[in-house]
Formats: sequence, C-alpha cells, structure tokens
Amino acid sequence: MSGFKKFLLQGNMVQLAVAVVIGALFSELVTAFAAGFITPLIGVFGGVPTFGDLYFEVNGSRFLYGQFIDALVGFVLTAAIVYFFVVLPMTKLMERFASEEEATTRPCPYCHSEINKAATRCAFCTSEVAAETPAAPVASAATDDTAKAPAGS
Repeated sequence: MSGFKKFLLQGNMVQLAVAVVIGALFSELVTAFAAGFITPLIGVFGGVPTFGDLYFEVNGSRFLYGQFIDALVGFVLTAAIVYFFVVLPMTKLMERFASEEEATTRPCPYCHSEINKAATRCAFCTSEVAAETPAAPVASAATDDTAKAPAGS
C-alpha cells in the first residue's frame, strides 16, 4: 500500500492530474466560446448548419454520417479557436522573449549542428572550431587622441 501511495504522490502524477483537469475545463471554455460566438457568426452568413439528421440506409441499417460531419465541424472550429487564440499568441510571445535573450549556441561550420559558442570542438562531427568570445566594445575614433593629432607632428 505504501508503494501505491508513493506512486500517487509523485510530482509527475500530480502534474498530470492537474493538466487533465485544466484540459477538461479548457475544453468546456472553448466549446462555450464556439457555441456562443463562432456558431452565431457563421449563422450571420446563411444560417447555422446542422447535419445531425443526415443518414443513408443499406439493407435497413442506418449510417448516421451527419453526426460525423457535426463532430468534424466542431473539431475544426475548436482546433481553429485553440490555434488562433492560444497557440499563435503564445508563439509570438515566446519569440519575443527568445529574441531578447542572447543566443548561447552557434552552428558548426562543418556539419551545421548547434554547438556552444565557447566550444573548441564540435560534439557531433568532432571538427576543431574557433571558440567565439564576446566582442569587446569598440572605441570610437572621435575619443582617440592619436586620431586628432596632425600627421606631420
């Protein structure tokens, strides 16, 4: 019994449980958004389509393909909502933060793998490469006293 208790209280298990609960609540939120805003918006352009009653029969058996079409439309709407309102904004936000941070890697000039800037040998192709060092600030010519002196003196 103590092993089962330890298994349930592991960090990964608790994180997974929280993710499932938040995912279920997020699913309800997206469904409500689609039902409250997206579906009426589609209705403005020619009515809200319902395919649930569509079927065909073969030897007395009904194949309810309309329910599949309804589920497919719901899936596409949900996927579009998640992409445009969650994934795309988060990607833009992550790109903004990534561009603000200084890169710590560089491509190997031989095999084009990502290696550390301070590396002197590629971990992938084992080629020797020159280590990149941070650039020292360059003094401007206007503050250099030798630049101001005449050539003949």
